[in-house]
Amino acid sequence: MLERTATIVTPDTLLRWHKKFIAAKWTTTGSRVGRPRKPVDVRALVLRMAHDNPTWGALRIAGMLRELGHAIARSTVRQILKDAGIPPAPERQTSWRQFLKTQASAIAAIDFFTTEVWTWNGLQTFYTLFAIHHGSRKVEVLGTTTNPDGAYMRQLARNVTGVASGWWRDLKFLLMDRDTKFDEDFRGMLKGAGIKPILLPRRAPNANAIAERFVRSIKRECLGRVILIGEESLLRALREYVEHYNRERHHQGVGNRLLDPRPADVGGEGPVRRRGRLGGLLNFYRRSAG
Repeated sequence: MLERTATIVTPDTLLRWHKKFIAAKWTTTGSRVGRPRKPVDVRALVLRMAHDNPTWGALRIAGMLRELGHAIARSTVRQILKDAGIPPAPERQTSWRQFLKTQASAIAAIDFFTTEVWTWNGLQTFYTLFAIHHGSRKVEVLGTTTNPDGAYMRQLARNVTGVASGWWRDLKFLLMDRDTKFDEDFRGMLKGAGIKPILLPRRAPNANAIAERFVRSIKRECLGRVILIGEESLLRALREYVEHYNRERHHQGVGNRLLDPRPADVGGEGPVRRRGRLGGLLNFYRRSAG
């Protein structure tokens, strides 16, 4: 038998097969010490629950997993968290993302963007300050100027805090970067009105991602596609785009829905009609009533 086999394989091949069988035997019959590792999907659930719920400890997570059909000990949950570098619940910090999500209705962000406009004095840079509400995603332009000095910023603060309406009434936190235009006087006026300014980390655009996305949208869809001549043309473009953004544009961040549709823009059984702004640069489609 061996002679016939030898014509097909070499002794080294036979020895290699032999060693593989031995290794397989010990791997499957008892080489592992301790309890077997939990399936990847259960480990992923443990980590997901810990990230989503900073106050949940190992016992709470184990209880929730049992409700979902996964029998798992508290000690096993604790070990999974330890292996992933996640501290116990009392030491676990609330993530920035979780804070923004939980407090969305009471949070807005402000930021500047610049636009180049042709004027009688040549090409000038205009600074536009806007606010965007995290809960509703609605945007409001607060002001546009070529010189956002301290006096201008204080006036904007008075405008914002003077007659609070809409989502401003419930605002508790206002996110802003460390731009020197948001100076102590500006922040102090906000505090006096019960709005806490939160300075974002340096060089961390993701901390203000919702505002950053709006800037990209308005430049890509509007300001970057027109040549603006005179301040009035800029102000008109801003008005039209904000109205389009708040009432006629679908938003992926809220389930690809309109933020604040007009009753006349919903439903209808007539033919599809186009509503255009800025000469058809911004379009919205709806059915007429009949």
